Amino acid sequence: MAWNIDGLTAVHGAERIVARAGDLVRRAQASLRELTREESAQGTTEYAILVGVLVVIAIIAIVAFRDKVSELWQAISSGINSL
Repeated sequence: MAWNIDGLTAVHGAERIVARAGDLVRRAQASLRELTREESAQGTTEYAILVGVLVVIAIIAIVAFRDKVSELWQAISSGINSL
């Protein structure tokens, strides 16, 4: 079933959408290639990995010392409440 608006059929419209999507994909690929060539992208990746490692270490520390952290939090809370 092909509808016709101003000489364009549904097939032509779909072809235009597919062509536009292909253009967008090619642009995205080119941008990613450019980012991988830039040294700043490498630095950004290194910082992201560093932040991820620090978050994991923080979570492990909180889990390992949760009793001490809870005691400290309670002491701070009771100190503030006594003011």
